[in-house]
Amino acid sequence: MAGKLFVIPTPIGNLEDITLRALRILKEVNFILAEDTRTTKFLLSHYQIQKPLFSFHKFNEHQKVLQLVSQISLGESVGLVSDAGTPSISDPGFLLVRSCVENQIEVECLPGATAFVPALVVSGFPSDKFCFEGFLPQKKGRNKRLSELSQETRTMIFYESPYRILKTLQQFAEFFGEERKVSVSKEISKIYERTFRDTLKNLILQLPNENLKGEFVVVVEGKK
Repeated sequence: MAGKLFVIPTPIGNLEDITLRALRILKEVNFILAEDTRTTKFLLSHYQIQKPLFSFHKFNEHQKVLQLVSQISLGESVGLVSDAGTPSISDPGFLLVRSCVENQIEVECLPGATAFVPALVVSGFPSDKFCFEGFLPQKKGRNKRLSELSQETRTMIFYESPYRILKTLQQFAEFFGEERKVSVSKEISKIYERTFRDTLKNLILQLPNENLKGEFVVVVEGKK
């Protein structure tokens, strides 16, 4: 019997943000691939799930893909999770999914948590059409991409770390204009979740007075 790859979203904050189906699949697969086994062990322990757990992250995914495809082809069912949210959305997973598809292995992605959707919804910006950019290049190609996006008319969504959030907003103001409206969400689904909405100019002045911890989702209105 052919195996199967299950792509399983996990909570981005609150441990209750996981579906009953995801918990069932985690109990049924032969083993689980995790971006950080320590993080996933905590989740599995919370729901009393005991399964073999192996690391699968951006530093070893290239080396492990062929072996995993072979195991799944021989009948193993595998669950793929990241530290938070949906695998392959700014997280490892794409290479394994692509290899499975190329080898006619069934891939099933469960619906579930991903950070950019709630941030987009609460921003108040148009959500019928949007552009998801994830993490921008840190150096090479960054200015070129920002220059291209300065003409984007759709709502734009970015991920950013707390260490670079202010610098990124300053760059947005440079390329998009200080009066462009922006919504910045942090700690989504966690205790200290908060969203700031204003112009880029005003938020650049406001955020230094805030507790800049956790991951950020930045939603920028498109060019009018």
